[in-house]
Amino acid sequence: MINTNHVLKVTTVWISIVWTVCFAGVAFFPGIRSAFMLYGLHTTTSLGTDVLTLTTFVSGLVIWNVIAFLTVGLFAFLFNRIKA
Repeated sequence: MINTNHVLKVTTVWISIVWTVCFAGVAFFPGIRSAFMLYGLHTTTSLGTDVLTLTTFVSGLVIWNVIAFLTVGLFAFLFNRIKA
């Protein structure tokens, strides 16, 4: 059985670290977004301008934490309910 509360806490910390590192990477190296699109996703597109403010940092952090929380919560629920 998965300890759901523990895994959700770890997920929140993990996604917060990843979001902070990615946000800082884009802030310090603006070309990293287009390079990721080209080499990671094999596509090119106009990404517009970088809008890096405290508001975009906090809103992105909240949004990604909610998405990760719901995803991992669903996984833990299904894992604990489905019998092998």
